[in-house]
Amino acid sequence: MSIPQVFVAGLGNLPFPVTRHSLGQLVIDALADRLGIRMVSGRKGFTGTGIVSIGETPVSLTLFKSKSFMNVSGPSIAEAYRSAVKFPTSMIVLQDSLSHKVEQVSARLGGSHNGHNGIKSIIAALGGEQRFYRFRLGIGEAGSTDASAYVLGKLSSHERQFWNNEGVDLVLEEIEKVALKVNAR
Repeated sequence: MSIPQVFVAGLGNLPFPVTRHSLGQLVIDALADRLGIRMVSGRKGFTGTGIVSIGETPVSLTLFKSKSFMNVSGPSIAEAYRSAVKFPTSMIVLQDSLSHKVEQVSARLGGSHNGHNGIKSIIAALGGEQRFYRFRLGIGEAGSTDASAYVLGKLSSHERQFWNNEGVDLVLEEIEKVALKVNAR
């Protein structure tokens, strides 16, 4: 049995590293730290690769953070994806989600961008391809606060602690499920 190849991109804006909107990139850093993957700066983003064990599953894992702002990060993510894996179902995008409770991970294969401009940019850069995984990382609802102000707000110390520990555990469980499906192909 071959080792499954999985590509994981974290959405965010590098100049705003600990905001709710950059949660995907924060989790990429936490994954790299947890798995001992060194992230290297390239022209279009930061990439790290390694063969790691996730649960009981060996995985050839590529992590990526775009240097482009989230809403236009699709081309750099698509380029990195194409150099890492062969099939869209081997790609996972970590995105913030106002529609999910704080500290919740919801994994889904395919679907529309659902109003998320980062996902919209990726779908456009992939020529309309939508059959990749979205791991929606819950940031909760904005409530009476303006949504853009809310997502650009800083994560609380509790939220940062969660996503660097238990949140990474949840994400790793979902990555292992994807890797097992990739391997079954």
